[in-house]
Amino acid sequence: MPPANATTRWNIISQPLTRSGFAPYGDVIENPIAHHVNSIPSDLPSSPVPFILANQNTALKASPVSSMQNKYHESLTKRIGEPVMSMFACFPRELDPDAAGKSIFRVRILERHPFTTQTFIPMGLSPDDPSTKYLVIVAPTLPSEQQTPQKGPPDLQNLRAFVAHGRQAVTYGAGTWHAPMVVVGEKRIDFVVVQSVNGVSEDDCQEVEIEQEGVSVSFPLKERRSTGAAKL
Repeated sequence: MPPANATTRWNIISQPLTRSGFAPYGDVIENPIAHHVNSIPSDLPSSPVPFILANQNTALKASPVSSMQNKYHESLTKRIGEPVMSMFACFPRELDPDAAGKSIFRVRILERHPFTTQTFIPMGLSPDDPSTKYLVIVAPTLPSEQQTPQKGPPDLQNLRAFVAHGRQAVTYGAGTWHAPMVVVGEKRIDFVVVQSVNGVSEDDCQEVEIEQEGVSVSFPLKERRSTGAAKL
């Protein structure tokens, strides 16, 4: 797609990732039961999807916890999309400091998967680890003459950024513009990624580069310089 021009530099202040805040863009998957609870509680916490007993009353199950969409029948190629589960090892990104003592991430690329949801499930990252988080950066789609999943550039003026921790997984809705995965802090995060693909590049993933002044995201995490960068 043609580059998206940011004629003015926008700095987006990140917010904690919550179900309600992220709802226009997809789903947040998070267990409301505190991670230190090691037996089935008598009073279950409120949950968007009710828990039921499972595994001979030794487990609690909530299903479904996220939407899974495969809309490849709407593509121009009509090629069927197949579910794929992948592993990504994402390394901390390069950050810049700002005058307020926060860290800045420069958003250079946004992408979308027009016909499939995409779920990122972090592995091995403690929710209590203050040294490493990941950023979820999303944007609405601007209107176009033909408003289809393959049309419409990202709306940079309304870009949003959320900070996620190790007990949160995230699902991008089909066609949602988002930044490639951004890990910030000191450690690598491994993700299991679930989506559908049909092998046609334009059907599976569309990218735009952000030119001119660009967009940045600030967040209150100590700067961490890294030579590695993950791109999904």
